[in-house]
Amino acid sequence: MKVRVRFAPSPTGPLHIGGVRTALYNYLFAKQNDGDMILRIEDTDSNRFVPGAEAYIEESLAWLGIKIDEGVQQGGPHAPYRQSERKDIYRKYVDQLLNDGKAYIAFDTPEELDAKRNEIKNFQYDASTRGMMQNSLTLSAEEVQNRIDAGKQYVVRIKIEPNEEVHVQDLIRGEVVINSSILDDKVLFKSADSLPTYHLANVVDDHLMEISHVIRGEEWLPSAPLHVLLYRALGWEDTMPQFAHLPLLLKPDGNGKLSKRDGDRLGFPVFPLEWKDPKTGDISSGYRETGYEPEAVINFLALLGWHAGSDQEIFSMEELIKEFSMDRCSKSGAKFDFEKGKWFNHQYLQLKPIEELAAKFKKVLEVKGVVATDETITSVIALMRERINFISELWDTTSYFFAAPTSYDEKSVQKRWKPFTAQQLTELSAYIETLDTFVTDKADTEAKVMEWIAAKEYKTGDVMNAFRIALVGESKGPHIFDLTTIIGKEETLRRIQQAINTIKL
Repeated sequence: MKVRVRFAPSPTGPLHIGGVRTALYNYLFAKQNDGDMILRIEDTDSNRFVPGAEAYIEESLAWLGIKIDEGVQQGGPHAPYRQSERKDIYRKYVDQLLNDGKAYIAFDTPEELDAKRNEIKNFQYDASTRGMMQNSLTLSAEEVQNRIDAGKQYVVRIKIEPNEEVHVQDLIRGEVVINSSILDDKVLFKSADSLPTYHLANVVDDHLMEISHVIRGEEWLPSAPLHVLLYRALGWEDTMPQFAHLPLLLKPDGNGKLSKRDGDRLGFPVFPLEWKDPKTGDISSGYRETGYEPEAVINFLALLGWHAGSDQEIFSMEELIKEFSMDRCSKSGAKFDFEKGKWFNHQYLQLKPIEELAAKFKKVLEVKGVVATDETITSVIALMRERINFISELWDTTSYFFAAPTSYDEKSVQKRWKPFTAQQLTELSAYIETLDTFVTDKADTEAKVMEWIAAKEYKTGDVMNAFRIALVGESKGPHIFDLTTIIGKEETLRRIQQAINTIKL
């Protein structure tokens, strides 16, 4: 079979970063094998449907560069790709299972089921209990038809035979063997909305869409035996896809699966894009809006549960496609190291063309009301981008290039500003005015200033530390003559005089 994989999220809210990783691994596997990537929307649970969630999923994948070959937007030979639009398709297979005795109709109400759970400890609807329930195995055919004709709601359950070994071949975990007696007779179809449950719809769609590999999260592993049994019951065992269940993404600290609460608690996004809850109006942060580059997010996620077999950490999408393999996926969960995610973003910012970063930063400057030439902006970014993880950090890191300080850090002043500083800076200012190459030749300017300090028998630290406070407002920033070259002689002299006039010991 041609390799065909599917990412099949439910539109019940924003796409979790764990779901993004599942989509990514499907995409890498498909493209490495010249296969197809299908996006299928599993919206059979109408009670949990959230408006806007489907569009959010599609936009997230597009931003990350995960390209879909077939789906709701792209179309394809197996349309429709939204399960709620495939009702008639599923009904055929429900009837097949009923006619073959592989499933049965059950009329038990929620109240009756609750009563049985209270009566029997650890109750599950299976071969040991179905005989005491209201279903087509205990009722006559006439009674069953009468109840259906009367409009009584029912469900269709798979009939699982007890004490059978169910073998699941998993590309990551090897052979998993489950005894069928621990499985319950899962609901496959509900008359209330004429929709199948996840289990039946999933199997039918995977078969009809010719899915060759089902790559999904570890949380779906308990469903795999049931799906194997459904493939058998429907006579499709020979075309059953290969399974691969990915390790969980774990909390950065402690134990358990990564959740939104962990992101809120530790200050990192767990969604690819910002999400506004349509009911509450609550806004959750996203990687895009936080300032992450999509390539950095992809690279970061790829290495959470998969290793390259080398020390290489920076991968383009093309390199990931070439290197990816299921046999290097971990069986154990991967700690979500959000600080490493920042590191990846830092690395990708260093690889971006300066002009691209400058265009983004220019928008920040416009919001701040700052007018600067493209030459100045690119010079500042070239000098300072190694100090940032996000474009949004550039303003706090570089604001003194574009505006003189309006205040001076108290600790820096107490430590670096001496009683004689104003006199020394006044003399330095006068000397700088004589330097014709102050902006055009940084090395020559630095050498001459150092010679002047030595000739005056001043301490270099006294002069240069105070000089920095005058220009920046505190004891931080790049090499002092990199700064003066960008802001120019006139601005340098103005800032020195402002500091002399403002700072009083």
